[in-house]
Amino acid sequence: MKIVRRLGVPPRARGSLSGQNCPDLFELSDGNFAVIGTEATAALDKELPPDASRADYERIVVVSRETLIRAKADIPDA
Repeated sequence: MKIVRRLGVPPRARGSLSGQNCPDLFELSDGNFAVIGTEATAALDKELPPDASRADYERIVVVSRETLIRAKADIPDA
């Protein structure tokens, strides 16, 4: 599995001063997506709706609204 491309714009284009430590979205060679975000499992686990769950190896990650909106055009419809 490899990173194929970034979805959206680089962190620097979203106002990151260092351009290195910001949320990011990537498409992977197997068709899945990878997310860099703020780990928030402890804070949000109890907030999941009754029909949602996560496995022990999964984490809830927060990505800024701007990051996702700027990536929208790069996310495939299917």
